[in-house]
Amino acid sequence: MEQARKKVVIIGSAYPLRGGLSNFNERLGEEFLAEGWDVILYTFSLQYPSFLFPGKTQLSSESYKGNLNIKVAVNSINPINWIRVGRELKHLKPNLVVIKFWIPFMAPCLGTIARIVRKNGITKVVTIIDNIIPHEKRPGDRLLAKYFTGSIDGFVAMSRKVLNDISLFDTYKPRIFTPHPIYDNFGKSVSTEEAVKLLNLDPSYHYILFFGFIRDYKGLDILIKAMSNPEIANLRIKLLVAGEFYSEPQTYLDLIQEYDVENSIILSNDFIPDSEVFKYFSVCDLVVQPYKSATQSGVTQIAYHFDKPMVITNVGGLEEFVPNGKVGFVVNPLPEEVADAIVRFYKNDLGDLFLRNIRIEKNKYSWNYFLNNIRSLFNL
Repeated sequence: MEQARKKVVIIGSAYPLRGGLSNFNERLGEEFLAEGWDVILYTFSLQYPSFLFPGKTQLSSESYKGNLNIKVAVNSINPINWIRVGRELKHLKPNLVVIKFWIPFMAPCLGTIARIVRKNGITKVVTIIDNIIPHEKRPGDRLLAKYFTGSIDGFVAMSRKVLNDISLFDTYKPRIFTPHPIYDNFGKSVSTEEAVKLLNLDPSYHYILFFGFIRDYKGLDILIKAMSNPEIANLRIKLLVAGEFYSEPQTYLDLIQEYDVENSIILSNDFIPDSEVFKYFSVCDLVVQPYKSATQSGVTQIAYHFDKPMVITNVGGLEEFVPNGKVGFVVNPLPEEVADAIVRFYKNDLGDLFLRNIRIEKNKYSWNYFLNNIRSLFNL
């Protein structure tokens, strides 16, 4: 008699919503499919009210090319919807529900759905937590996080810092640390020369990359100040800033003018579609993440996919994933230290050495390993 296929429901952002959360959930769903599970991805019909969303649009500009059953069903601000979705999943009786949690605002919605689902006595609910204590704090965050953690059977943390933070809200449910897998869904790299042409850049310069949504905690201001180091100019290095502003742009534009680095920085400040990501990582020699606070970063795992060395700061959990001096540099979040690391990379011609180490280091971050760790929480 053929054994019944296991069923998993992933609740979180997915197509037609855009961004790293959608990329993560869709890639995880594909991995479950590859392992022989039945997969349904419940995404948001309304993720954020427009007045709470700092970007230009929440929707992808591209067509969906994956194989997942994606159901647009969850309204983050409608309690009646939470009850309906919870009951639907309760009767569906999946073996596992996986909830991606990244911001306390989502706690009432996701926590209520989880509570209802678990009443069937069959489904286990696990959460993959990006941050349990947000980077940008608001009143009520801890109460909301407590409500959410009370609705969950087990926790997956992608940095040891987050694993420790979970203990502030729960001390007895099963939990596991497993690092953020590599984002391998952005296609292959091309040569630097080809990427320069695709982006219409000057081939006589070296390029470093700041990638992703621009929020204050990500430290772009630190990197702008670092670019004023005269040695960086002497080495013909330009900074490519690729990502949409989620903070006030004028702050950064004023800094660029104040530090007289207009000719050293190229701003590409629209959302970068998935199909365009390879151009930006292919053109750069170095990915710089000058964060002021962090847990883990999807940008790190995109850099690994494209075999790019990194300069990161020693905040939160970032340095767990970038061995200092092997695949990049770990520095304090100070302009002079970031600048020094960039200069050291070029002056000491470390690209080939770091590349060899990256190809070894990135083997730790497979999606299969990540999925097996999730399953191990409940022996599924």
